[in-house]
Amino acid sequence: MSSGNDCQPQTLTKPALGEKEATELIDRVFGLKVSWIRPLPSYDDQNFHVCVSGDKSAAKDADEYVLKITNAEDSKEPDLIEAQTQAMMFLSTKGFPSAIPYLTKDGNVMSLESAGTGPGSKKYMVRLLTYLPGIPVAKITTNAQILYEIGKLAARLDKALSEQFCHPSVKSLHRGQFIWNLANVPLLDQYIYALGQNKYREVVEQVIEQFKVKVIPKLSSFRACINHGDLNDHNILIDSTSPSLENPQYQVSGILDFSDMSYGYYVFEVAIAIMYMMIESPDPLSVGGHVLAGFESVLPLTKEERGALFLLVSGRFSQSLVIAAHTALLYPDNAEYLMITAKTGWKHLMTMFEVGQEALEKMWFDTAAAYSSPAPA
Repeated sequence: MSSGNDCQPQTLTKPALGEKEATELIDRVFGLKVSWIRPLPSYDDQNFHVCVSGDKSAAKDADEYVLKITNAEDSKEPDLIEAQTQAMMFLSTKGFPSAIPYLTKDGNVMSLESAGTGPGSKKYMVRLLTYLPGIPVAKITTNAQILYEIGKLAARLDKALSEQFCHPSVKSLHRGQFIWNLANVPLLDQYIYALGQNKYREVVEQVIEQFKVKVIPKLSSFRACINHGDLNDHNILIDSTSPSLENPQYQVSGILDFSDMSYGYYVFEVAIAIMYMMIESPDPLSVGGHVLAGFESVLPLTKEERGALFLLVSGRFSQSLVIAAHTALLYPDNAEYLMITAKTGWKHLMTMFEVGQEALEKMWFDTAAAYSSPAPA
């Protein structure tokens, strides 16, 4: 996801270091020798998977890392990156599978480094994070068990951050105009032109108007918290805990990408998780009930929060689809990557409105209720 204060794409500020430059940087900044290095996909930033040798201070099995080079625009906000990094470190101490930074030679969690020479040179914030095992949820066919676990994870994560995480940099998470915060669905008005004139635009306009009328006035009644903000199917890693092919069981082994963290509301996190788990699901409309059940096993939603869930999920679909279309117009060469969600996202959003809020909520709530009902004797 884009992590600036608006949805202008970061392509022009994205780092473009070669493997040789990255290897030299790791040696210079962290004092580590690279055994091998491979690029990892990323939109705004640049990531490398690296294996190092001669790492005497780390655990024996902790010789793989991710070199994360933050784009030039976001690198201008060191407090925000500090907050994200400190949150990851805090969560790791609480038993969550989040990465932690390898300290620089100066003992810091990150370092601002220059790339290139002359007037066009830019500065990028650099971190070396522990490499997390597992495969992305996007690579499996999800089932009720892992959807429940993801919902539970979303609630536990936000609860821990909101109730126990303290650091001076946390104030930077108040990101009022941040385009990916769900409270800012009305900001899509200025980018909706990118959809042209069609049935998709009509649905998004309907979402925005209903959001303004039915969600915005109720925000003050929602319970506030710190949101991860991007628990999508590529940012959650899993491991199999059962060899059964007929009924596979999974556990979360990694939580990635904290760059969309901001102050929001608990109900935002469950809505975001539901939306992204719907993307590749063979039965997308049923997803919400299982994710909601997991979330409510930790944090039951209030009546007001439940009443907003349909529009919050629709709002996240709209954010993803509109911003992707807007960015693809500016950077057509990257359109295929940007429109990944759109391949199924439009179909799911349209289906949600065809089924209707009342019927879909009944499906979700009935499924969630079944988890807490006593089993028949």
